[in-house]
Amino acid sequence: MPVNLPEPVADHLYPVSGVRIGVAKAGIKKADRRDLVVFALDAGTQVDAVFTQNRFCAAPVQVCRTHLSEGRAIRGLVINTGNANAGTGAPGLQHAQRMAQACAELFGVHGSQVLPFSTGVILEPLPIERIEAALPQAVNACHETNWLEAAQGIMTTDTQPKAFSERVQTALGTFTVTGISKGAGMIRPNMATMLGYIATDAQIAPALMNGLAAALANLSFNRVTVDGDTSTNDSFVVIATGQSTVMVDDWGSEVGQAVWQSLTSVARQLAQALVRDGEGATKFITVTVHQGRTSEECLKVAYALAHSPLVKTAFFASDPNLGRLLAAIGYSGIDDLDVHAINVYLGDVHVATQGGRHPDYREALAQAVMDQSEISVRVDLGRGEASETVWTCDFSHEYVTINAEYRT
Repeated sequence: MPVNLPEPVADHLYPVSGVRIGVAKAGIKKADRRDLVVFALDAGTQVDAVFTQNRFCAAPVQVCRTHLSEGRAIRGLVINTGNANAGTGAPGLQHAQRMAQACAELFGVHGSQVLPFSTGVILEPLPIERIEAALPQAVNACHETNWLEAAQGIMTTDTQPKAFSERVQTALGTFTVTGISKGAGMIRPNMATMLGYIATDAQIAPALMNGLAAALANLSFNRVTVDGDTSTNDSFVVIATGQSTVMVDDWGSEVGQAVWQSLTSVARQLAQALVRDGEGATKFITVTVHQGRTSEECLKVAYALAHSPLVKTAFFASDPNLGRLLAAIGYSGIDDLDVHAINVYLGDVHVATQGGRHPDYREALAQAVMDQSEISVRVDLGRGEASETVWTCDFSHEYVTINAEYRT
């Protein structure tokens, strides 16, 4: 079961004017399940995206990058689950192109105006004929209210759909931000198996759209990890239809701040949902590193803790074997780290100081924190003013089971 992650409710997911979504059952991996999703985007919509840095990136990622580089306005997205179309060579590229072209023809636009996305098993040929056969059904089903169906249609090992929405009133009118994501394992986005899509009807100046996906990802999807594995297919897309009366040409303005905060809020909720629904997760863990010289060294320490199997299994067992925290900090890769300047906290419990155990530390205090489903770890490095936060989960028996049986 996900860690404190409520099921999304369709009525709480606000439509975004200019975005219509259709879902179909193509039988890509399993019969009678939603596995094909299309987004139809009105003329005038702007799209920005960021993708995995995995060198073995999937065919659809390669095609998306090419289509975005050609400069035509993006008018549609097509997404399949059940097959990643990764590690599929030249035939995989052809299939990704066919997928985009088939959707584009149904939308009446150029093939490069559609971005294709895939998620699922790697190294398996994409059943493109099934996708092409089901696309008319998906396109005909397009409606602005189908956000929950879309969240369900992109799931793989997720135990529940992930979707969040906000509607905000400003001096210039009301704007909406709605987004969905999928992912539960092979999660360490590095932009960017995760997919994320956020749409707003706010009017965002083109200069501000450029790089927006990367900026939002660095505050959300690039700060989560389930197992430290960067997928071949990670993609995060931001859509702005411009159909609201709210116009942003400066993030520093009052209205700009409102839109930025809402985009960031939805992105973070989606990213944290990946961790809360991490494969086999029973604990949601926030790791914050303060007083670093740079953001980079704070992230080194945070990810050393968040990736450590020994740390993660201790959290699963609710075992306050906190020497594992010190070990991970010590091997994080900061060569001149002064361990005597470091303070470590588990929740509100001061665990370590001046290179050793805090004199007031008692294991019963740490045990009370470890027994909770949401746990915070704080590390003060004592060497600067930088700070970073990463969200992760524990490792359970179920994680091994899910990944051992993933293809069965």
